[in-house]
Amino acid sequence: MKLVISDRSHLPEAARHFLRETSGSRIIAFYGQMGSGKTTFIKALCREMGVTDTVTSPTFTLVNEYIRPDGPPVYHFDFYRISKISEALDFGIEEYLDSGSPCFMEWPELIEPLLPPGTLRVSITVTADGSRVIERLSTPPGSISSPPASPSL
Repeated sequence: MKLVISDRSHLPEAARHFLRETSGSRIIAFYGQMGSGKTTFIKALCREMGVTDTVTSPTFTLVNEYIRPDGPPVYHFDFYRISKISEALDFGIEEYLDSGSPCFMEWPELIEPLLPPGTLRVSITVTADGSRVIERLSTPPGSISSPPASPSL
């Protein structure tokens, strides 16, 4: 799967296509540089999934829960500010991942050892013309983004 989004007006269509192509994937890890559009794309996905809450980056809270009228909640994580993997364990990441609800993650490389088998890994890159390219990764990326220093246990 590879999506190219050349304009923000194409986000709803791209989100619908992404959800169709990834149907059955509940835990999705988004990799990309700061400003690549991870939060913006997750907002579009949530809208297409029926979320009526305001979708914002959970940079300081680590996780936001969004309610859907016709389904389980959607959990949105942002691990940019964690310094140790134990911080994710302390707030109960495993319970969220085991909840059966959709889980969207930003900066997942900071908790890579905690991601369960079957996690869908997706990269978002910015092209020279400002388009966003969204594609499925077969393995965790080496270093496609510039997160803070790798957290320790």
